[in-house]
Order: sequence, then structure tokens, then C-alpha cells
Amino acid sequence: MRILNKAVKRACKAVGVHVSKIYSQPSALMYHKIELLFDVGANIGQYAMSTRTEGYSGRIVSFEPLPDAHDALLKNAQNDPLWSVHKRCAVGSKPGESEINISKDSYASSLLPVLETHLSAAPDSVVIGKAKTEVITLDSVFDHYRKNGEKTFLKIDTQGYETEVLNGLSKNIQNIFALQLELSTVPLYDNQDIYTYFFYFFEQKGFFLWSLIPGTANRSTGQLLQFDAVFVRKS
Repeated sequence: MRILNKAVKRACKAVGVHVSKIYSQPSALMYHKIELLFDVGANIGQYAMSTRTEGYSGRIVSFEPLPDAHDALLKNAQNDPLWSVHKRCAVGSKPGESEINISKDSYASSLLPVLETHLSAAPDSVVIGKAKTEVITLDSVFDHYRKNGEKTFLKIDTQGYETEVLNGLSKNIQNIFALQLELSTVPLYDNQDIYTYFFYFFEQKGFFLWSLIPGTANRSTGQLLQFDAVFVRKS
């Protein structure tokens, strides 16, 4: 896996994209025999590529709003017949158009303004540009991509915009078997919900906590700022 991570980072560098996170343990996909993965906030496809390395052979549908990252995502997916890339867009609670803040570290880019808490802990989250993007809902494309009741996993990595993504899935949340999303322990983006909101949300929707994966921490203090949580539907 260490060799793979280095290879992916080299590929990212070649297309001008800085990588701050490489996923390495998407084990829930394999254990639960997932057939369809919705990859929201795909960046250049790091998560999708890591699932392939772990042995996941089902279908993948990726969504990404950043122009440069979306171009790289298309290239990374082009030789995988089971990996589809939706046209460039953000995923939210209602259709429309918005503007995404592009951070120096592209992975930190968000439709929400970044807060000083994030900037002080991760200076590369500083905004260096903006890009207009279409916004769609998962409900609007869910039936187009999910066929024959496929067992579906949702991954969300949208830098504070997770609530909006889930609000746009209200009609189909019951069709999600499991999901993984990046959560914050403190607000890093303006008007962002933190982990406590989502733990309650998923409990009410019939999911239980499957695993936790540590993420970004403040290098000066050691405080954990972000982690990934995997939730699985109760039987």
C-alpha cells in the first residue's frame, strides 16, 4: 500500500494536483459485498483507486466540482469500464449553480468559506481562487445510476458540505446500505455541522457506527480536527 500511495502521489503531481490524503482501508466495501459506490467529492479519484487496490470490483460513480481535479479524474477512470464520472458538478440539497472556493491544497476546497481554525492548523487550505459549478442532488441521478437494487455505498468528502449532500438524498437514503464521510470535531468551514449532528442523524435514519478512521490533526497541538466515520444500516 505504501508503494501504491507513492505512485498515486506521483500521478497527482504530474497533473498539478497536491494530495494530502490517500485512503487505504475501505474494508466495509468488501466485507458487505457492495455492488455500487457513489463517490461524492472524488477529487482526482484517490478513494476510488484505493478501493480497486483493496479488491473492490463493483461499479463506481464519481462526482467532482473542481475543473482541474475533474479533468484528472476523467483520465484516471478512463481505463476502468466500471468507473463512471458524472459531468463536472457539486452535489447539494437542491439543483442550481454555486461557486466553489479553490484551496491551495485542492482537497480542502469547499462551497463554504474556510474558517481561521482550519487555516491556522492547515495553511494550505487557504483559498487561491474560485470556480463556478453546477449543483445537483443525488436524488436527481440516483435511479439513473442504481440498477436492479444494487447494494449501495455512499462516500462523502465535501469539506463541510455533508449536510447539504444528505438533504439532497432524502428520497433515497433508505436505499443506501452503508456510507463513509469525513466529519469535523470543530467547525472548519462557515455554517458547517460537526460530528455530533451526524451521529444523531444516522442513528435516526437506522444506521449504526461501523468504524472510525483518524484524519487531519493540528500539528502544533495534536488536536484531531477531522476523521472519517463509516455507518452501516441496521439489519
